[in-house]
Amino acid sequence: MLHGKKVVAIIPARFASSRFPGKPLVDLGGKSMIQRTYERVKAVEGFDRIVIATDDQRIFDAAQGFGAEVMLTSASHMTGTDRCAEVLSRLGESVDYVINIQGDEPFIEPEQLREVAAGFASGAPILTLIKKITDTETLYNVNTPKVVCDEEGHALYFSRQTIPFLRGVDPKDWLAKHTFYKHIGLYAYRADILPGLSALRPTSLELAESLEQLRWVQNGIRIKAIETQFETIGIDSPEDVEKILKMGLI
Repeated sequence: MLHGKKVVAIIPARFASSRFPGKPLVDLGGKSMIQRTYERVKAVEGFDRIVIATDDQRIFDAAQGFGAEVMLTSASHMTGTDRCAEVLSRLGESVDYVINIQGDEPFIEPEQLREVAAGFASGAPILTLIKKITDTETLYNVNTPKVVCDEEGHALYFSRQTIPFLRGVDPKDWLAKHTFYKHIGLYAYRADILPGLSALRPTSLELAESLEQLRWVQNGIRIKAIETQFETIGIDSPEDVEKILKMGLI
C-alpha cells in the first residue's frame, strides 16, 4: 500500500528502437539498464507488485535472471500505456493505481515515485511530474517536452516547442521573465480509467507533436502535474551511455 492505495508499478520495456535497438539490455557498469531501473523502483516501499512488461524474449529472460516479475506482452502495442493496460487486465486482482516507469530510466529517483504517489489523494485520473527549466538549452530543445498548467496544477497543453510564447521579449531573456516547466514522462493512472485510455485512438494533436499525453488532453481527461525538484537523466542513444559512464554516475 502507498498512501492507502493498492498500487502496481509497471516497467514497459521493448527491444526495438529506431535510435537505440536493444536499449533496455545495454550494460551500465555491470548491470543492464532494465535491471538498474527495476532496482530503483524496488527501493520504494509500498508497491503491491512490480512488473516488467516486454514484447521481447531476451528482455523477459534477463528480467527473470535478476529475480523480477515479468510478463511477455503483445508486440502490437504502440505505447507503454497500452502495455500497462494489458498487464493490468491479466493481474486478476483489484488495483487502485498503476504507475508507469519507462524502462530506460535507470537513474529515476525513488523520491519521484513517492511524489507521484502523494498525489493519489486528489483522485486524479492521471498524475505526472514536471520540473522547472533553469537553462536555455533545455528551454529550446525540441526533444524536451514543455507543459503549461492551469491554476490548480492540471496540464493544459504539452509541446516540443517552448510554451508559452513571450510576445515582445527577446528569447535570450525568456527565463528571466517567466517560469517554464518541462515534462518528466512518469505517469500514474487510476486503474479504473486505464483500459479506456488504451482504447483511445491517436488524435490530431498527438500526431502533430508526437506526444502521447496530448491524446488524453484532447479527449478531456485531466492530468494532474506535480512539481519535482529532482532531475532525470534519460538515455536515448549510445552516445548518452558514453556520457553517463564519463560522468561517473555508476
